[in-house]
Amino acid sequence: TFLNKYVIIDEAQNLTPKQMKTLITRAGPGTKIICMGNLAQIDTPYLTEGSSGLTFAVDKFKGWPHSGHITLARGERSRLADFASEVL
Repeated sequence: TFLNKYVIIDEAQNLTPKQMKTLITRAGPGTKIICMGNLAQIDTPYLTEGSSGLTFAVDKFKGWPHSGHITLARGERSRLADFASEVL
């Protein structure tokens, strides 16, 4: 159990719904969980945008007043990374 911690789950698009549930349900009192990921960068061969744990968590927490969701409108890395994301 995580007590009074900030837990950052990076690359969350590569987690299954079960893995996401396992991590989130370990949050104890005072704990905040931040899930970050990009559905366009799923590396797990058996996951899709629709079956990703990140999509699962966003959908399940939608409307709960103690959660939030932010979608960034543009990349923050570099022109090279943005271009590679589009063409590769």
